[in-house]
Amino acid sequence: QVQLVESGGGLVQAGGSLSLSCAASGSIGSITAMGWYRQVPGKQRELVAAITSGDTKYADSVKGRFTISIDSAKTRVALQMNSLKPEDTAVYYCNLVYRKVVGGIRVTSNAWGQGTQVTVSS
Repeated sequence: QVQLVESGGGLVQAGGSLSLSCAASGSIGSITAMGWYRQVPGKQRELVAAITSGDTKYADSVKGRFTISIDSAKTRVALQMNSLKPEDTAVYYCNLVYRKVVGGIRVTSNAWGQGTQVTVSS
């Protein structure tokens, strides 16, 4: 069982900064990607930023303002959010894509954190 525990988030004024952190634990196997998504009511969950092996991706809307990082043990992923805008308001979810061998078969699985609210006031 893989668990993702998020911390951070909260309420901030426009132009401010917040930091999110996500700690992964459990039988992870090998990590394919770690990242952050966000979702507002009535809309689909969207990618904010992700780190894969040798590559980092950002949504166009956050490029230059958000920075994703992962620790050397690849068990914790952080998202530094600067110059926040009201449109960044959403529930932010940590995501982990990992592979492990189950019954001799390599299986790719997806895990999600519980979500943390980020609210940016104008």
